[in-house]
Amino acid sequence: MKKAALVVMAAFVMTNTSLALAIENMSKNECLTISKNCKDEVDSIQQQITKLNAEIKKGTKVYTPEELKALHQKLKDINATLKTLNKPGK
Repeated sequence: MKKAALVVMAAFVMTNTSLALAIENMSKNECLTISKNCKDEVDSIQQQITKLNAEIKKGTKVYTPEELKALHQKLKDINATLKTLNKPGK
């Protein structure tokens, strides 16, 4: 009886953990959407590009069309910055 209860409890915990991870993966990155001020989060340009691409891939399941447009604009701006930094010195 105890073994069956442990199996049921383990299955319950695993299901809830999987659900929590799925919800976390489909949540908005508020630092990227300007909804939250994240002064302590400092990423390299490459990390920012990776994060923006990941968020954009979530699409309208997570973001409104306006938010997606803003993410695309941020990605465009960061790529322009990267291009400027990669230009040979004058």
